[in-house]
Amino acid sequence: MTDTTTTLVTAIGEGAGKTAITVALARLAADRDRSVGYMKPKGTRLQSNVGKTLDQDPMLAREVLGLDAEMHQMEPVVYSPTFVEGAIRGTEDAGALRDRIREEYEELAADRDHMFIEGGGSWTTGGVVDLTDVDVAELLDARVVLVSGYGSPNDLDDVLAAADAFGDRLAGVVFNKVSDDAFESLDQDGIPFLESKGVAVFGAVPHEKELAGVTVGELADELGAELLTDAPTDGFVERFLVGAMGGDEALRYFRRARDAAVITGGDRADVQTAALEASGVACLVLTGGHRPSGAVLGKAADAGKPVLAVNTDTVTAIDRAEGIVRSGRTRDARTVERMAQLLDAHADLDALL
Repeated sequence: MTDTTTTLVTAIGEGAGKTAITVALARLAADRDRSVGYMKPKGTRLQSNVGKTLDQDPMLAREVLGLDAEMHQMEPVVYSPTFVEGAIRGTEDAGALRDRIREEYEELAADRDHMFIEGGGSWTTGGVVDLTDVDVAELLDARVVLVSGYGSPNDLDDVLAAADAFGDRLAGVVFNKVSDDAFESLDQDGIPFLESKGVAVFGAVPHEKELAGVTVGELADELGAELLTDAPTDGFVERFLVGAMGGDEALRYFRRARDAAVITGGDRADVQTAALEASGVACLVLTGGHRPSGAVLGKAADAGKPVLAVNTDTVTAIDRAEGIVRSGRTRDARTVERMAQLLDAHADLDALL
């Protein structure tokens, strides 16, 4: 092994913000005049729907950090559903996979002060080939930073289980996407509790709309939707509501919403009208290939709310839309830049790096 410092960023679950944090930490280390490298041994965020089976995260890291490594080096194992099926049938050799990861790592780390390794979907991903993040940390002799959400004290069960599994390799925990409501409980009780158990906490990054949601424009692109209005599409969507009830009930339901897209049939004028009247609804997604009435489009134009039309049925549209928001989507350098600022403000960078 080289005398490179190696940090593995892992997470309790998917969509925790691992990519943004891994790449932001590497960027912050580079700002401190350290030469940095990046690797994601198991590619889990695969874009096979466009015919490529490459993970978007290493591509982003390569762009932001100005690396010239090849994709197959940065992502030696493509952890696709086909790969997993093969693994459980015995077509993958765990020892050979470990060797491949170690070889690519050693080449990438050869002239680097600090290597940043991004874990799989969650810290347990990879168990079918003995390559959970616990195994990867051992293989690459890495210190581990664990990323977790926090909504209530129940979430600490998962943090303790992971801390137990990583043992002495765990450097500490970063809580991410912590809402204002949960912050006090975490600060007053959660963090002192973990520290009493010997688990260091590096910081708690607040929930931030810009990092959590997708813009209406991005949603339209991902859904392949047609925009029926020329309202601005830079508003954020964090959740989806299904308009399946009658108009009055729908209005009460939508009024409680924040940063929501309402998905409903293109023929449901009563629901569409109710959604356009609620301030927390960012856009309408109309399914089934129906065009809304001129009155609804006029109302949408007055309210400055985009209306998207898709040809799929409501259930398919919801599945796809939920997937888009749930994947967290660290898509661009701007997101990494924002995360670097948040870590600088809300975490102990010296300890993290």
